[in-house]
Amino acid sequence: MNFQAAIFDMDGLLLDTERVCMSIFKQACQAQNVPFLEDVYLSIIGRNSAGIEKTIREGYGPDLDYPALHIEWRDRYNAVVKHQAIPVKEGVVELLTWLKENNIPTAVATSTQKDVAAIKLKLAGLDHFFDNLTTGCEVTHGKPDPEIYLLAAKRLKVDPKWCLAFEDSNNGVKSAIAADMITYQIPDLVEPCEEVLALSPLVRSSLHHVLTELKQN
Repeated sequence: MNFQAAIFDMDGLLLDTERVCMSIFKQACQAQNVPFLEDVYLSIIGRNSAGIEKTIREGYGPDLDYPALHIEWRDRYNAVVKHQAIPVKEGVVELLTWLKENNIPTAVATSTQKDVAAIKLKLAGLDHFFDNLTTGCEVTHGKPDPEIYLLAAKRLKVDPKWCLAFEDSNNGVKSAIAADMITYQIPDLVEPCEEVLALSPLVRSSLHHVLTELKQN
């Protein structure tokens, strides 16, 4: 396997954020007296703010007061993630350390807004590993569109086909594969769907397994 750079999703891949986020969304729904629709929630994972709004509005219907729910959710979420370190997922530090030791440039390509993403990476002690942070607010089309991965590769000055991409969500995998990257999927809350499996991502249970493979290669 030949590669010259590695690009990582953040939430659910580097950080164990998705369960925190879902719990807070449930709390926001309860505070706004709207039901928690798990299938709708799981379908937003990996999307940027515009994609999240579109999906939730479609899933909940025209009677939903989306601005009120969004503010409730955002304020509760920021109160946690802007002040508390989110646990780092298994194998993350070991893989990032190995990449750094081997002078492989790395980037984050996350749908999260830039200021929040930067804080989360810093609190988790991961910010120093990355040469580049590309976020959902910097692209016109969010995941599953490839734009965010193409921009991250451009900033690293590496052709996308020579980049490894690491994702947990189906939307993220679609984005990375559409960008022509060698794509690993480490499932978190959502298992790979049939549509994504047909794209042949390298599905692994943890980044520990990925590191073992890369060392062997």
